[in-house]
Amino acid sequence: MARTGVWTWLREDVWEIPLRRYLALLVTAALVVGGWFGVGALAREDRSCAPGVERPEGSEECVGVSTSAYDFDRPQLREVIRAIDRENRSLKPGSYVTVALLEPFTASDPDNLGDVLHEMQGAYLAQYRANHESNRKSPAIRLVLANPGATGAHWEFTVDRLEEMTKSPDRLRAVTGVGMSTENNKRAVKELTKRGIPVIGSSITADNLANGQGGKDPFPGLARVSPTNTDEARALTSFADVTAGRALLVYDKPGDPYTRTLQKSFMKLLAGSPYEPQPFTPPTDRSEEGTTANTFWQIASLVCGTAPETDTILFAGRHTQLRQFINELGNRSCQHRKFTVLTGDEASYLTGDKELDRSALTHKLSVRYTALAHPDAWAEDGAKSGGSAADAAELAELVATAARRPVGPIGEVSLEDGQLIIAYDAMRLAVTGIQRATSKGRMVPRLADVGLQWPQVKGPLRVYGASGWICLDAHGNPYDKAVPIVELTPEGKARFVKIAWPEEKPPAKECLPPS
Repeated sequence: MARTGVWTWLREDVWEIPLRRYLALLVTAALVVGGWFGVGALAREDRSCAPGVERPEGSEECVGVSTSAYDFDRPQLREVIRAIDRENRSLKPGSYVTVALLEPFTASDPDNLGDVLHEMQGAYLAQYRANHESNRKSPAIRLVLANPGATGAHWEFTVDRLEEMTKSPDRLRAVTGVGMSTENNKRAVKELTKRGIPVIGSSITADNLANGQGGKDPFPGLARVSPTNTDEARALTSFADVTAGRALLVYDKPGDPYTRTLQKSFMKLLAGSPYEPQPFTPPTDRSEEGTTANTFWQIASLVCGTAPETDTILFAGRHTQLRQFINELGNRSCQHRKFTVLTGDEASYLTGDKELDRSALTHKLSVRYTALAHPDAWAEDGAKSGGSAADAAELAELVATAARRPVGPIGEVSLEDGQLIIAYDAMRLAVTGIQRATSKGRMVPRLADVGLQWPQVKGPLRVYGASGWICLDAHGNPYDKAVPIVELTPEGKARFVKIAWPEEKPPAKECLPPS
C-alpha cells in the first residue's frame, strides 16, 4: 500500500470513524442532560406572587415585602393599596426613603383583617401628609407592605427581605405597624432592632415588647405610640376605682405577651382579693373559636356564686375569647346582679364582631376598656394638656378628603376602633425620626441615626398626635399617654366615656418625663 493510501486508511478507518462516534455520543449525552435539567426547571413550581412576595416551601401564603399594587388576594384592601401605589409611583427616583408597614396582610379572621385595613389607611394618610403638606421637607416617604403571614410564622423571611432593602436603592429606614403583641411579632421586632432597623410600634402594648423594663433595652431603636399594658391598667383603675374585694380576674393560660402582661398588671390591682383568678385555655391561634365557650359557661356560673358586693370582672384575654365570655355572661343565672367587665384594647375589635350577642349588654352587663385612640376623645377641648381637638381635627380633615382623588379612595373608613388613628400617629413618628436624622446637605439619613432620635421626642420636640401628645422617655415609650376609656354599647358601638391617665392626671405642659 502506498504511503498516501496508508495515511488515508488511518484517517478514515482508525481515527475519524471512532471520532464521529464519540462526538455523536457526546452530543446525545448533552441533549439527555440538558433535557433532564430542562424538565426539572419546568417541574419546579413558580412560587412568586408579586415583586418581593412569594410562597415559601410548604406554605400557600404570599409573604415578603410588596412594592407594587399587589393586594394579597384581599379585596377589601385593594383601594388603599392602589392609593399607596399611586403615591409611590409619583415619587422621583433618588428623592425618597422607604418605610415598611409590618402587618398580617393575609389574615383570614375578619376582625384582624379589619384592623389591618385601618392601620394601612392610617399609615398611608400620614405618608400623604408628609409628602404633600410638610413644606417639601426631604426626603419623601415611600410606603411598602411587609407581610410575615397571618400568624407571623414567616417573620424570618420577611425580616431578611427588609434588611436587604436597607442596603439597596430602596433605602429602607424604618418599620412601623407590627400589630398585635404576639410571640412571632416579638421575635420579628427583636431581630429587626438587632440588625439596626428602627421599629415604631403602633398598637403593641405588651410590657415585654418594650424597652426600659428592669432598666434594660432589649430592642434598641424601638419606639412606641401606645401605652404599655401596665400603663393602660393604671389608667383604667384610676378611672374605675377597682377594689380588690369586689373584683374577680379571668385570664388566658398560658397566654401570650399581651395577655400575660395584662394579667400581671391586673393581679397587682387585686392583691388581697378573696377570689382565686379563673383561667381559661384557648387555641394556640387565638382567633379560632375552639371549645373555650364551655369554660366560660362554667366561669359565668362561678361569677354568680361570688359575694353580692362583687361587681367587677377583670378580663385578660384576646377579643375572640372576650366575645365568647360576654355571650355567656348574657345568659348567666344571676341576671338581677350588675357586673362591669374591664379589659384592654383588644375589646376594640368587638365593634365589628358579628358573633357578639349584643343583647347580653342589656342584661345589667357593661363592658369598658382602654382604647388606643377614639375620635371623640378630643371633641371637647377640655384637657389643659396631653392633646387637643386641633390635633385630632387635622386627621379628620384628611380623612374627609380621602373618599376621592388625589388622596383616595382608600376603602371604607372607620375611626371608631382607634386603629387608623394610632397607625397614623406611628407613621408620623417614623417620619419625624427620618426628617430629624437627615443632616443638612444630605437627602437621605443614615440608618443608624434614625433610631437615635426617639429619646429627644419630648417637650417642644413632641409629636402632636391625633391620639394625644407623644412624648417619649429615654427608652422610647410614651410618657403619661392619654388613654380613652370606652364602653361597648348594645348597638355594637364604642361610646367614649372619659380620658384617663397612667399618672392619674395629664402631663404638664412641658411634657418632660421625670427621672
